[in-house]
Amino acid sequence: MSSIFRDFLPWLQLLVRRRQRFLVGALLVWVTLIAGLALLGLSGWFITASALAGIALAMGMPARLDVYVPGGGIRFFALARTIARYIERLYNHNTVLTLLADLRYRVFGYLTRLDDARLHGKRASDWLSRLTADIDTLDNLYLRLLVPPLVTLLGVVAVSLFVAIWLPSVALLMAVTLGLLWLLVTLFAATWGFSQSYQQVVDQQSLRRLVVDQVQASAELMSYQTTQWHRMLIATQEQQAFGNQRRLGRKAALLNCLVSAVSGLMVLAVLWLASVIFSQQLVTGPIVVMAVLIALGVNEAFLTLPASFVKLGASYAAVRRLNEFTGDPPSAVSAVTLPNDVGLTIQANQLSLHYAQTLEPALSRIDFQLPAGKRAVITGNSGAGKSSLASVLVGRLRATQGEVMVGGVPAWQLSEESRAKHFAILTQQVDLFDASLAENLRIASPAASDNMLWDVLSDVVLDSWVEQLPKGLATAVGEKGQQLSGGQGRRLALARLMLCNPQLVILDEPFAGVDAKTAQHVAASLDKWLVNRTAIFFVHQISSLNLLPGVEYHWDLDAGKLSQCLSE
Repeated sequence: MSSIFRDFLPWLQLLVRRRQRFLVGALLVWVTLIAGLALLGLSGWFITASALAGIALAMGMPARLDVYVPGGGIRFFALARTIARYIERLYNHNTVLTLLADLRYRVFGYLTRLDDARLHGKRASDWLSRLTADIDTLDNLYLRLLVPPLVTLLGVVAVSLFVAIWLPSVALLMAVTLGLLWLLVTLFAATWGFSQSYQQVVDQQSLRRLVVDQVQASAELMSYQTTQWHRMLIATQEQQAFGNQRRLGRKAALLNCLVSAVSGLMVLAVLWLASVIFSQQLVTGPIVVMAVLIALGVNEAFLTLPASFVKLGASYAAVRRLNEFTGDPPSAVSAVTLPNDVGLTIQANQLSLHYAQTLEPALSRIDFQLPAGKRAVITGNSGAGKSSLASVLVGRLRATQGEVMVGGVPAWQLSEESRAKHFAILTQQVDLFDASLAENLRIASPAASDNMLWDVLSDVVLDSWVEQLPKGLATAVGEKGQQLSGGQGRRLALARLMLCNPQLVILDEPFAGVDAKTAQHVAASLDKWLVNRTAIFFVHQISSLNLLPGVEYHWDLDAGKLSQCLSE
């Protein structure tokens, strides 16, 4: 139990930051519950009192009943319950969405601090699953595991104290029965359904991974004639998940039946005990009816608890998956900041990089030095290690051996803020968001004016194309830039890069997917922009020196080893 609490603790602490919203939301739920019970009890009392007064008058006996106060009370509680329910739903759903945003912000923050080795250690779909499905599972903490049991317990205390004004023994019976029932549907339900709900998250993740593999690797599966075999794996996993889900649902249903049975028996016990007290003329009939109806209505507060607490294991499974990487603090970084002078000297000393679970190193004993403000090109075939070297140079990977010094500081020790300010890298994978052209560009410079956007678009030969679009800069690029061609998307990413003011620029295949004429124009624009900046081009091969103006150093990377080709 202590280990479970430790795993939940970081996420509970995140909830505590918004404890005011938590308490207000719980108060609204409690007011809704109490207003409903008050409406039910007062209505029962009023109807019974009215009936008894009518019978007395019919029999010629004197009777008196104030209908205005209880009538007004009924109207008040009816309106209070309706309004409180509406405000509670609106407020608590907003709170849950806010908490989920906090959780996603925190998890995404940890993801941005992971180096490329850890990011590539898992599939993108798995990271996305943790950022969405696992966090969605955690809304169970606030909406179903924290607020309802707290409100129910406070409701039991309030109801017991109220009934004790007229019927102390009945109030004691209700307090003991409902208290034991509360423990049953919280602690016992959480323990009883823990393993099945935990397995449910595991099954969903396995099933999601298999389905994604079926879609993404359909060509390979067909080539090896294993499509049917893989479908059988999916079907088997699906049946296993369904079986576990049925067992979990059966346990939740049994707990609901138990709650209904115990609540029903308690109502009968309250009715019997209150009737005995009534027969002794210690209390009036309307009070008896009110107590019975309140005992009957308090059952509503317990109905949602079993289904919520049997899924505690699902929340714990999600928490453990998130703790796998959020529990490890990012590597400590140096407080040393880079100099503000334009251009940074890069020096690699016996640099080696070895990925886990690989036989051969990605980089092996690399030595080179690039003076500040100079440009270099590193050529190499696919798989030679160019992307790995680029990641090490900007500190996104830490070398296994040796060191890369940028401006006299180890690259991996630089803070994220320093890297964002001084480094700019164009990778082979272009990241565009489902937003407008202008919004994608302003990621690099939020304060950039429209004229600045048109200038960088002109530098990459996209301005005339954008001018022809009906919405111009407001044109949406689609998810992952799917509305653009590969060359257009790459040039848009390059234009975004040129809105920055970095000291070190890494360009991985900047002219990929671009025709010769456009490449010449882009190269000329880069030549102007890279003045006094330290720059490294990564290309497969040099097709034209005109595309690499100002390059003074040329190294070739082959199987992780760097050799000098040209030095001027």
